[in-house]
Parts: sequence; C-alpha cells; structure tokens
Amino acid sequence: MKFLFAWRYFKAKKSTNAINIISWVSVLAIILGTASLIVVLSVFNGLEELVKSLYSSFYTDVRISPASGKIMRVSHDKVVRLKNLDGVIGYSLTVEDQALLQYNNLQPVMLKGVDTNYKHINGVSKNISKGEYQTGTADHPTAILGSGIEYALDIEADRAIVPMTVYLFRNGGINPADPESAVRSEALASAGSFRIQQDFDDHYVITNLEFMQRMMGLDSNQYGAIEIAVRGGVARKELISKIQALFGTGFLVQTREEQNQTFFGIMRMEKWVIYMILTLILIVAAFNIVGALTMLVLEKKKDIQVLKAMGADNQFIRRIFLNEGILLGIVGGGVGFGLAIFLCWMQVRFELLKMEGNFLISYYPVKLIPGDFILVGSTILIVVLLASWLPARKAALQPFELKT
Repeated sequence: MKFLFAWRYFKAKKSTNAINIISWVSVLAIILGTASLIVVLSVFNGLEELVKSLYSSFYTDVRISPASGKIMRVSHDKVVRLKNLDGVIGYSLTVEDQALLQYNNLQPVMLKGVDTNYKHINGVSKNISKGEYQTGTADHPTAILGSGIEYALDIEADRAIVPMTVYLFRNGGINPADPESAVRSEALASAGSFRIQQDFDDHYVITNLEFMQRMMGLDSNQYGAIEIAVRGGVARKELISKIQALFGTGFLVQTREEQNQTFFGIMRMEKWVIYMILTLILIVAAFNIVGALTMLVLEKKKDIQVLKAMGADNQFIRRIFLNEGILLGIVGGGVGFGLAIFLCWMQVRFELLKMEGNFLISYYPVKLIPGDFILVGSTILIVVLLASWLPARKAALQPFELKT
C-alpha cells in the first residue's frame, strides 16, 4: 500500500514543474553515479585479472624460501615428501642472485638458475618471443633473456654466435689484496628471450641451476627457493599448513599473492579509494533527492491531511515518502546498471578506450563481478534512505488540520 502511494506520486504530473525537473535530475545523477561506479570498478577488476595472469606466468602458486638470508639447505627426503603431498602437482628448485651480463653493453640482471621442472610449473616457456626455452647444462649453460635485457645488451638472443659474459660476486665480501677473486666470470650462451611483463622482462635472465650453484659456490642441496604448482592454481590453507609443518619455522611458505603482497595491496587500495570518491557523486545526488521530496511534501499537504483523517499514523506517512526516495534510487540504479553493462560490453566488443604505451593488450580490460552490483546497490539504498529520512519525517509530523 505504501509503495503504491509512492509509485503514484512518482509517475503523476506535479503541479509545479520545478518538482518534476528536480526529481528527474536526481534520477539522472543516480544513473550517472551508478554507471560510473560499476564501470570503474569493472576496469579495476579487469586490470587486476590481467596483472594476476601476467604474474602467474612468472610466480608459481606457492614458494618456499629461507626465513632469513637467501640460501637454504634442503634434504632430498623433504623434497620427496613435498612431492607426495595431496594437491602438489609439481615443483622446481631454483636459486637467483644479482649479476652483471655483458655483450655489446654491460647490464645488471637478476640471474635465476632453474632445474628441468621449471618449464612445467609456470608460464615462462609459453611466453618465448624469440628462439626457444633452453637452459643448457652445468658445463654448457644457456640463458633465456627478458626482452628488456635483450634490448639493453643490444643482442639478438636467438642468433648470437658469440656468447655473453656473466659476472657474479662471490659471498663473503671483497679481499682488498685480491679484488678480482671476489668476482667470478664465465661465458653464457643465449638461447632466446621471453616477454611477459616489464617488471620481469627488464630484470630477469633464466639459466641452468647447476651452473648457478657452481658460480655461487653452493653444493647440490643448497637452493634459493622451491617453487610449487598446486592443483587448481589455488593454494588452500590446509596445504600451506602441511608444507609449513613439513619444512618448519626456518622456512617461509608464501602464496602468489603473498609473494607480491605490497603490489596487490596497493591495487586493492586504489580500487577502494576510487569507489569512495565516486560515491560522492551519489551523495551529491542525495541533495537533489532531499529537495525533490521536500517540495513534494509541501505539494501533498492536503493528501497527508486526508490520509491522517482516514486513520493513517505518522509511521505510515513517513514510509510513503521513504518509499518515494527508494523508488528514485531503484529507477536510477536500475537504469545505471543497464547503462554500465552496455558500456562494458561496448568496451569488450569494440575496444573503445585504448591503452597508451607498450602493453600486451591495446585496450582497457573490463570484468563485471556480481559483488560489485551488490556493493553499489547497497550504497545507493543507504544513500537514498538517508536522503529521504528528513523529508519523510517532516511529512509525518505535519499537524492534522483538515478544514471544511
């Protein structure tokens, strides 16, 4: 009954045209605010999914590393028991350190030694842009360069006849009497290059694990990390707990997001900051709702008196005008949702907004998530209820003065 009164007030032509104008301005503001929120949140969702897919090509689902220092000693027995854990589908033993790589130019790099399982647990081998994925052997190592490193060295990674020279600093500092002993250098052939994402392309070079262990003076049971692929690509808490219990407190067990906690945390924070800023649009729209409902209360003064004469109490009157505000929110929000879905479909179909710079994709990705619709819908409901409360209360407190 209360909603029926609100609907009649909403669609009926008002005696004062300004009320109609203010009401439709309120609806338009809600439409624009709703569509803006959904579209921007969808762009952030799309960018987050894109970044996660890029990071999943380099970072594995789970990584075991030393809790302190950069080298850990792991027994063969623990590695075997790790492989037999339910949910683990593969692992790779790795070690990495900063080095200098020289060809036509000299370039600082992060040199990462990996075993033969590495190509099966992440996507580096699927993102080879030149040559082939080949790390060679301990005695004849080869390297896959990030595309940024390839450019900086001025080398054709798949065609170079002359090998590169790699310089690696030994642990233990520099002996002033023999400074050259602190640096070890060896020839390193290039097999190809990969292109994933600038953070990796400009810093990483992948090579042979045994070669790196020899260069760093490590034995066969010393590694920098164990990188693990898990079933379904999702590291469950139970599996993390089992791995932590197996290796003990001297080791750090991290999921992919925990390995990049700062980066993903900043992305989420940016998304929520934008959400709060755009919510201000809805708050501005709420002022129009206050004005529209206040003028409607003044126009419907006689109707309120009649309803009170027929036995309607203050709560009934208040709910009529609260429902009027909710109706404005429903119409504006519903149209805004439809507009946002249409704009996102247009972006996916026709790639309207392009991304400037050198990216793997040329347009802004979007991803619609039901949770965003629930969040924005709840926000609209709260805003219109708060905006409608004062005019509805004013209507309910109208004194009963029905005159003949």
